[in-house]
Amino acid sequence: MPTSDGLLKLPPSDEELVKLTLDNKSYFGDIVDRYEAKLKRYITRLGVRNPDDQLDVLQEIFLKVYRNLNGFDTSLKFSSWIYRIAHNEAVSWYRKRNVRPEGHLIADSEEIISFLGSKDEGADVVFDKDINSKVLNEALHNIDEKYREALILRFFEHKEYEEISDILKIPVGSVGTLLHRGKKQLQSVLNQAKIRI
Repeated sequence: MPTSDGLLKLPPSDEELVKLTLDNKSYFGDIVDRYEAKLKRYITRLGVRNPDDQLDVLQEIFLKVYRNLNGFDTSLKFSSWIYRIAHNEAVSWYRKRNVRPEGHLIADSEEIISFLGSKDEGADVVFDKDINSKVLNEALHNIDEKYREALILRFFEHKEYEEISDILKIPVGSVGTLLHRGKKQLQSVLNQAKIRI
């Protein structure tokens, strides 16, 4: 939207939006609008696939964000903070129900296929671009949770190492280790299933 001097006004940054919301709670709807679709996609990949459950988890996420917004340190990255809350709520959801994650909705498996096939990582399998999301879903479901979470954040949510560190509450140096080991474990699961990707 143009300002009075004819220049386009950029939307506020996350951190600016938090400050606006702290001064006027009506801005909280803008935070919800900005993050609802992203967080829904994220919790779906973490295993919350039923639409009613997704709404419940999203509601809990935004309630926690609203209640704790005063405690947010604006010198930090807001997206890492809100993803950490989403991560905790998704994990809490399936622990309360004593169920395993329901799998991941992976529509963009091309990225992880190229990740798995990268020669600089010592890939030792032949990759077939026809691998489908169901196969990748099952393979991801069969690796350790800590590796699965790191892979999802890096290759599906496109988070940088520093953000993954903040979300998972681990040192930045451990992120690379988790991704490397996760890749090896994922390759192993796919190899055991005789899937040549």
